[in-house]
Amino acid sequence: MLRRRTALAAAALLTAGLAGCSGGTAPTERAAPTAPPSTTTPAPRSPAGHAPTESFAVGVRQLKLNRDGDRALPVTVWYPARGAAGGMPERSASAADGRFPVVMFSHGLGAWPEDYQLLLSRWAAAGFVVAAPRFPHTGAGGDGNVLDVLNQPADVSYALTQVLALDGKPGDPLRGRLDTERVAAAGHSAGGVTTIGLFTAGRDERLDAGIVFAGTALGVGTAFAGAAAPQLFVHGQADEVVNYASGKAAYDAVPWPKALLSLPKGDHGRALLTDGAALRVVADTTVEFLRWTLYGDAAAKKRLPADATRGGLATLDDHL
Repeated sequence: MLRRRTALAAAALLTAGLAGCSGGTAPTERAAPTAPPSTTTPAPRSPAGHAPTESFAVGVRQLKLNRDGDRALPVTVWYPARGAAGGMPERSASAADGRFPVVMFSHGLGAWPEDYQLLLSRWAAAGFVVAAPRFPHTGAGGDGNVLDVLNQPADVSYALTQVLALDGKPGDPLRGRLDTERVAAAGHSAGGVTTIGLFTAGRDERLDAGIVFAGTALGVGTAFAGAAAPQLFVHGQADEVVNYASGKAAYDAVPWPKALLSLPKGDHGRALLTDGAALRVVADTTVEFLRWTLYGDAAAKKRLPADATRGGLATLDDHL
């Protein structure tokens, strides 16, 4: 719990650090221009289909990756596994039968991927393979160089290539289990910046959708590029680190199908780290978004507004 609190507090450096590389302009003064209304089709790129209706057990494993020989990127992978659903993730459990979309997740400043296990394991239980690299400078144990966030979109693209290669690697436990044509990116705080970067200056055309938790476009800009990829933003209106207006400015600039899940009492991200009603709303909403964008499940899109507003804990600006 202490490391989680430290991760949230350390994320305050993100705003100051990236503002410093833009001439000292404060985030609240960098409102992104509002994009014109999207003329793209609201359907995801993934062919129409149906997401799994059952819940899976969850397995977890580690990959030891290194980009360019000097950027160690250990990756934690959660995946649907054989066995009874509902328990804790089991290390190196046998993968469930099927082919599952891939979600790349980027952690916040001073965090571990495992800090987000409550959320990410729920994605895996719903039928997604979730891969989360620990970044060399902004992860727990790194030097805290916040400007290295600008190198992280390339880290994620590299890690994605290595993860997708497992589908064809002889003898790998995930061989034949990855749907390499259905891929999304998600991230929290500094990882939210990283995720936005994957759709702007560092556009990875393999990505079909994105989820940004408490993120801002500082440093990576709002020049969203490439094929339309639906985006879901999640932001607490009481965020004490990345103010809500900064997150909404990035959201407003997205020219594609998009939605903003706002938590009126939400802070910078404890809803992602602590089990409770808010996490359930966030988890259920993001699962339905991923089911729609990666499985092409139209019924999931219809369920999304009800999940987002259940219990009155959040509101949804829906332009999907």
